[in-house]
Amino acid sequence: MKKGRCLGLVGGLGVGATIHYYQKLASAHEAQGRTMDIVIAHAETARVFEYVKACDPGGLAEYLNGFLRRLKAAGAEVGVVPAVTPLYCVRELVATSPLSLISMIDPLAAELASQGARRVAIFGTRYSIESGFFGLLEHVEFIRPGPDEVDLIHNIYAELLRDGQGSEEQHSSLTALAHTLIERDEVDAIPFSGTDLSLIFNEANTDFPHIDCAAVHLEAILKELLNDAPLD
Repeated sequence: MKKGRCLGLVGGLGVGATIHYYQKLASAHEAQGRTMDIVIAHAETARVFEYVKACDPGGLAEYLNGFLRRLKAAGAEVGVVPAVTPLYCVRELVATSPLSLISMIDPLAAELASQGARRVAIFGTRYSIESGFFGLLEHVEFIRPGPDEVDLIHNIYAELLRDGQGSEEQHSSLTALAHTLIERDEVDAIPFSGTDLSLIFNEANTDFPHIDCAAVHLEAILKELLNDAPLD
């Protein structure tokens, strides 16, 4: 079978997200009768958080570039960082990366526009919530949940990163909060800006307007690798 382009994936941000991307990409390649060509390097979420807390985008970019250089040396033709919090350094990373990067920002902006979502609240890490995607999305108003609500979202996400699996209790807590934000704050949709939220949410069990940032990102990756391959 013909190979797709070789993808370099910066894994570990967290492990559950890496597995999710790997499974979806492998499934899409198989559906097209193509052989997936991928190399993965393992980064540490805790290190990413340290650079963000220290307000050091240059340091974070160089940390990630260390993995991207290894991936390129292993044969990667394009690179992907399958997480939202590292977008903190996206400007520095794009300027210095040894690989062309497939970002989720442009396809996410298009998806928000297609849904008419102008007022949104983020589910993800505290850093993503408080940043509003680090100012990378224009024409979108980010509604910040209350302090206790931010703690709830962040703590659940940290548990997902740590454990690589979710629970019904986590799903119920975030679902209840989503309905509160939509009713109280008139939010149009909730972007899942943490890839590991796929461990507790899917299309069958999500009963509120949302955007799966990982799914949007995966579609963009597959378009680059396989020329509009469908995502199962």
